[in-house]
Amino acid sequence: MPEVKPYNQSQPKKAQVAEMFNNIAFRYDFLNSLLSLGIHKGWRKKAVAILKAKQPQIILDVASGTGDFAIEALKTNAKKIIGVDISEGMLNVGKEKLKKLNLTDKIELQVADAEDLPFADNYFDAITVAFGVRNFENLELGLKDMLRVLKPNGDLVIIEFSKPTGLFSYVYKIYFKHITPTIGKLFSKDHRAYSYLPESVEAFPYGEKFCAILSNCGYKNVSFKILTFGVASIYVATKQ
Repeated sequence: MPEVKPYNQSQPKKAQVAEMFNNIAFRYDFLNSLLSLGIHKGWRKKAVAILKAKQPQIILDVASGTGDFAIEALKTNAKKIIGVDISEGMLNVGKEKLKKLNLTDKIELQVADAEDLPFADNYFDAITVAFGVRNFENLELGLKDMLRVLKPNGDLVIIEFSKPTGLFSYVYKIYFKHITPTIGKLFSKDHRAYSYLPESVEAFPYGEKFCAILSNCGYKNVSFKILTFGVASIYVATKQ
């Protein structure tokens, strides 16, 4: 997987990703809804519906950002949800959101690296990641450490961008490569952030390739479902 960094600097990718999201945290929720036209909310609901049938009690939400996926995951009736992210700025926005919704007793947000999770082996019933795995500095290392903290028979559910095919791919390329960075520049003080987005999606091994990586990392029953003409996909896997 080619490494795409947000900035042309020599520092590690994860440090650059953290800096980028810290810079855009105050506008992230607004821009996320604007640029996705709100479609991402339906994607989250589909992912949570998959988990709800399994009735997980303790969920880890990796790359939790401002906490939207963790909040949606409460619909599984989980007793506890822990969200982790390398961006303290994003988590601070999420913590304020949780206070306003009176959810601080159900969801805990903390700074942590997906490649070195501060949790015991076999601890979580389920792990979720929404649009975060392509930002891992070492994809395989992150996937393996998530597998470590997942209980046997636990579920991993990932939502990640992919690339449409057919006629819709032309519309997608124009919007993602030209309109998205332009809108991002208008509303965000970090001009590079929304150019990094299409570049990181372009480099990500989506679909069957990502399923093969999950299998190689030790996950079982790996499958994926295409969303909205292939703009994104939901990946599901288990630990045995």
